[in-house]
Amino acid sequence: MTSLIHRQGPAHSTPARPGRAALADALRNATYEVLPFKSAEEMVLAHVPTEVALTVTTTQAKGLEPTIALAVRLGRQGYRVAPHLAARQVRDHAHLTDVVAQLREAGIDRVFVIGGDGENAGDYPDALSLLEALEEIGHPFTFVGIGGYPEGHGKIPGEVLEQALGAKAPHATLIITQLCFDAGTTIDWARTVRARGVTLPIEVGIPGAISRQKLIRVSAGLGLGQSAKFLTKQQSMLWRFFLPGGYSPNKLVERLTPAFASDDSGLRGFHVFTFNDLESTEDWRQRWLARLA
Repeated sequence: MTSLIHRQGPAHSTPARPGRAALADALRNATYEVLPFKSAEEMVLAHVPTEVALTVTTTQAKGLEPTIALAVRLGRQGYRVAPHLAARQVRDHAHLTDVVAQLREAGIDRVFVIGGDGENAGDYPDALSLLEALEEIGHPFTFVGIGGYPEGHGKIPGEVLEQALGAKAPHATLIITQLCFDAGTTIDWARTVRARGVTLPIEVGIPGAISRQKLIRVSAGLGLGQSAKFLTKQQSMLWRFFLPGGYSPNKLVERLTPAFASDDSGLRGFHVFTFNDLESTEDWRQRWLARLA
């Protein structure tokens, strides 16, 4: 059974005009997150227009190489693409220099810097240390994304997260949030971030129009260990897929809309976790844009 979005398109309520314009901008400027599976490039080329910016995730099991390779190939196809650089997967200065050289040669000027999962593989234990190292070597990136956690982090205290965000912000150009299904929580968090002096624009992480079966297939494709971690991280999403009718991101989008039309939250766009269900997600986005036109 597919998610509700495949059957009905965007929800029937329409935002007020200032909200409509802001929401349309947020959807036009949306970024899509893709997983570096073998079929990913083919699906992107088939279903995603080149004006949609992309990020490519990384996994502890596969390391950075598949992420960098897919980012380079998509960049050569005309996409604006930001590979996830997971600090704990970068071994040392030489490894980082090599990664940056590959991206520079491919003309990629975007990265999304995260700490990453698992044990530290080398000299960079967290995102801040990698951001500082990138500046030391003179990186070519005009877009540098960092992560935000509206609902906190299961292994990191809230105060530590706040301090880390403040320390990383001067090295970045954008905050991308983790998935959060409560619009109020995301908006309150964004306002608090701005009140504390971090004024970077924020892209809100939302799920794409993905079916229950697709989410389960993605999990299976990660391998046993990675699948367990994936399911743990996405458990709040998974249970929604077992509600009557499945899950649709429409209500979440509608509830976020007023914040896009105000200046006190810094919300500027959507970061769509597609789980590689790119055809359905792009169809969903186009339906929204047509409705808002």
